[in-house]
Amino acid sequence: MTRGLPGLGELSRPARLRPGARVAIVSPSGPVPAERLDAGLDVLRGWDLDPVVLPHVLDRHPEFGHLAGDDADRARDLTEAWCDPAVAAVMCARGGYGAQRMVDLVDWAAMREATAAYGRPKPFIGYSDITALHEAFATRMGVATLHGPMTATVAFAKDGPTQDSLRATLFEPESVRVLGLPTARTLVPGRAAGVTLGGCVSLLAAELGTPHARPSARGGLLAVEDTGEEAYRLDRLLTQLLRSGWLDGIAGIALGSWAGCGPYESEIRPVLLDRLGALGVPVVEELGFGHAATALTVPLGVPAVLDADAGTLTLDAPALM
Repeated sequence: MTRGLPGLGELSRPARLRPGARVAIVSPSGPVPAERLDAGLDVLRGWDLDPVVLPHVLDRHPEFGHLAGDDADRARDLTEAWCDPAVAAVMCARGGYGAQRMVDLVDWAAMREATAAYGRPKPFIGYSDITALHEAFATRMGVATLHGPMTATVAFAKDGPTQDSLRATLFEPESVRVLGLPTARTLVPGRAAGVTLGGCVSLLAAELGTPHARPSARGGLLAVEDTGEEAYRLDRLLTQLLRSGWLDGIAGIALGSWAGCGPYESEIRPVLLDRLGALGVPVVEELGFGHAATALTVPLGVPAVLDADAGTLTLDAPALM
């Protein structure tokens, strides 16, 4: 791992999975539909994995219906899953909202000690609200993570390319070094190298000013997307990141999906071009990750090259060891 500011530079890459590996399912955010969880578990079993659902995954908070149970219980599930030597990977069941409420309750010290004990971190997989945890793994653990599909989501249960991208990343990471769907196109031309980071724009903006926040994205390749943010709200979020200086010195930007954010060509794309085009760095749009029918798995914390002209993000090394 490169030393320096928290979360910056290349992070420690997890170990790849082998057939029969145990995968712990956790729910750090919103409530999980049981039938969708079952469908996702069947997919994992079909890959010859052994999924284990942590005790509080199907909980419901007694007062707040938008949460999958008590904050402390959700944090305990994550801590115990990570520290269990029999668990080879940790996968989130879904996003929603709630990770920010539990992130400071996770026993990061115990998780660091466990990682040191077994010599290499585990793959941690999720997206959407899980952005808060991706950032925490980077800044508090120095660990690379996977922005990828979650167990109880429709895309993971039903979309073949989404499943194939994650499966290849977990078992044969050298086979998925070049990322990008045919939808990818140039927003701002150019080519840049850096270490990947990112997730939901709204969660990255919400992290600003918190005690363990990444101080800057300088030198990084930012992979961002979001859902349900209208054009004016997306404008506000990007403007906040710009005004804070968090995007100063960014190397390049990969844009994913903007589901439910409004008409892309007439409303969303102009905002993205206006807010990000002035940075003077390569920007590729519709790379193929996030809240979409097909979502590629994008490693975070890994050195890569973004080619906005070719519409690709190429990893310097496989995502997993």
